[in-house]
Amino acid sequence: MLNRETWGERTWLTYPVTVASDDGPDGVLALVLSDGAAFAFDDAGPAHPWAAHTAWRGPTVLQLRRTDLWYSVWKFFGPATEGSPFTHWYVNFERPVVREADGVRTDDLELDLVVRPDGRREWKDVEHLHARLAEHRFTTSDLEHVLAAAADVVAILDADAAGDPTARWWSRWDDWVPSSPAGSP
Repeated sequence: MLNRETWGERTWLTYPVTVASDDGPDGVLALVLSDGAAFAFDDAGPAHPWAAHTAWRGPTVLQLRRTDLWYSVWKFFGPATEGSPFTHWYVNFERPVVREADGVRTDDLELDLVVRPDGRREWKDVEHLHARLAEHRFTTSDLEHVLAAAADVVAILDADAAGDPTARWWSRWDDWVPSSPAGSP
């Protein structure tokens, strides 16, 4: 399966992923990005931020996607040589994923949130939002959707921290590790 990252109508990054689980068109699609997955970039400018890299060089990443949300949730792990320990959740704010016959189409909208195992949160790329808007990377409406999604995620995390075991829709993946068989959260 392929993940095609777009900028508008332009596909500027393509890479292979493996399906770990698929709950169907309205459910969670769990994809695995593995170390060494080859990157393919288009030749148009501006270049993708990862254009200097030929492949994913890092730990396995579990990407959890739903077609109704303006974000996806990624689960990061440490090096396999250290037993692939869970390091953090990563909330990637993006247009809702589009499912295609041979993969998915995504459009990253810059803002990210790192959530550490102890619940600490770190916002990323907030300082770039104004510049990306000025570059027409996304519209004001897109930014409004992202900020509303960010508020939703904060509310979900706050409810989870307060003890609501059903707050995080991705909690069934808490115990998933890279050695888990496909399809088993």
